[in-house]
Amino acid sequence: MANQMKTIGVLTSGGDAPGMNVAVRSVVRAGIAAGMRVLGVRRGYNGLVNGDIYEMTLRSVSDIIHRGGTILYTARCKKFKEEETMQKAIAICKEFGMDGLITIGGDGTFRGAYDLSVRGFPCVGVPATIDNDISCSDYTIGYDTAVNTIIQMVDKIRDTSQSHERCTVVEVMGRHAGWLALDAGLAVGATSIIVPEVQYNFERDILGRIHKSLQTGKKHFIIILAEGVGGLDELVERINNEAGIEARSAVLVYVQRGGSPTGRDRINASILGYKAVELLNQGIGNRVVAMQKDIVVDYDIQEALAMKKPFDVERYNIAQEINI
Repeated sequence: MANQMKTIGVLTSGGDAPGMNVAVRSVVRAGIAAGMRVLGVRRGYNGLVNGDIYEMTLRSVSDIIHRGGTILYTARCKKFKEEETMQKAIAICKEFGMDGLITIGGDGTFRGAYDLSVRGFPCVGVPATIDNDISCSDYTIGYDTAVNTIIQMVDKIRDTSQSHERCTVVEVMGRHAGWLALDAGLAVGATSIIVPEVQYNFERDILGRIHKSLQTGKKHFIIILAEGVGGLDELVERINNEAGIEARSAVLVYVQRGGSPTGRDRINASILGYKAVELLNQGIGNRVVAMQKDIVVDYDIQEALAMKKPFDVERYNIAQEINI
């Protein structure tokens, strides 16, 4: 990489995701290898506005490749939508001698990067969210670890469901996207997978599938519900009342965000972080690095934000066929 920038910054913003630390590590080491100073911004855009910034070294990122969360911490900054706040952030960047910024997070993080870029301060976004809902990228950092965490938790829950011959409805994260529910449900053999992208019918998709399985001798069931669908308590009550079996709920909540990142997350985070530095060092900003068919590509941030990610209906139908 030919050295174009002297100093760059890196921050993590929004919900934490396993592998964020790996991306930070990659940015720091790639930046230093290219002859740049790398500044860590603590607590996302809040820290940027407040000047919570420090110089990072090779040793700053030692022994973090296996750690979940983010050593830079994360926060949401509602005021960053205001012009005065954005101008203050740019002034802080200039005060610290920063020439460009790498932002690691999801859609909200990229909107902040876009706002800075169009005001003349180059930014590159790196997709990191367990929801896997960044439309321009097939894959986001943290997703694989979160799916594996759900699998581990559901495998334990299944033992109790089997012992008591009951149905357990497991609510997983996914406020607007059902990718976690889909892949985890496919992997654990869930009888039903309920996601925001597919309208479900209780009689057909819950009651009918349970009764069909009961007729083949199955006595226990796992249902995966994405939180964005809602109605967990009502669903459990209906199963109790109409399916002829006991039903319980299990809400996994924040356990899905934590844990040591998987190999896939570590590899992708390392590559995406490096590519983000490469773009900035070429003087290119207002971009998002992404994975498309396992190849790293980059998009204009506004173009990336405007993209729509189609739900994998084929994968959903496969789960419907074999998880019975």
